[in-house]
Amino acid sequence: MSAADVSVPRAYVFTSILTIVLAGIATLVGLFVPGFYRDAPVLLPQIYGQDLLTLFVALPVFAGSLYYAARGSIRGYVVWLGVDGYLLYTYASYAFMTAFNELYLVYTTLLWLTLLTFVGGLVRLDAAELKRAAGDLSVRPYVAFQLLLVVLVAFVWLAEVVPAILARTVPPSIAEAALPTSVIYSLDLGVVLPAFALSAYWLRKRRAWGYAFTAVLLVKAATLGLAVLTMAVFMFRDGDVVPMPMLVIFGLVTASSLALLAQFLRSIGSASVNG
Repeated sequence: MSAADVSVPRAYVFTSILTIVLAGIATLVGLFVPGFYRDAPVLLPQIYGQDLLTLFVALPVFAGSLYYAARGSIRGYVVWLGVDGYLLYTYASYAFMTAFNELYLVYTTLLWLTLLTFVGGLVRLDAAELKRAAGDLSVRPYVAFQLLLVVLVAFVWLAEVVPAILARTVPPSIAEAALPTSVIYSLDLGVVLPAFALSAYWLRKRRAWGYAFTAVLLVKAATLGLAVLTMAVFMFRDGDVVPMPMLVIFGLVTASSLALLAQFLRSIGSASVNG
């Protein structure tokens, strides 16, 4: 991008602000209106945990990073884009999986708002400038982390999916939730994990878009871990058993992704998204 370019067009500033308002309303209603969600009890900790994380972590970070991105900060830009990816994932799952309720049209509106912002923002990201700003950053820890995350999450999901396919039954988590299938499995196995694998490959080859995807996906990895940990809080509250290995694994995923993201953001310093 040249210095004359606008880092975040007004259209995406508007869609981001509208996203903050609508997501704020949706999470407040979901968290504080008793009995609002009509989903199976097994799904409620996941939904409440997601709402809590969105309201108190994702939306404040989204607003703050938008502020800096609009002023030309490349660090602000990649965090803004990464959190928008988290919101896209979240409201895709709400639109396709959550039992129909009065906020259905809010969920579908948030789905297209975040999708429009993510695609448009990614297209405008100057990957070559981001790579230049990262300088001599060692890529090995980032490649290893992304590949490890792919293997870990794929193993956890496929441990349920493959036996069910072989036995011609339904995975327990889908049966307990009374769902026709799992949107989370579909999004992770069909979109998120391939994106991490491609990002690791490109970064290993030191291609510019490997740096861009890594920066954005590290935010997704952090929110993935935080979402699981927040879900565990509601499971504890309801007296459900939370496997300790799950807490340890996703705690490490969260801590590792945050540490790597902080190192990445420090490496690009005060570079401007305008080049």
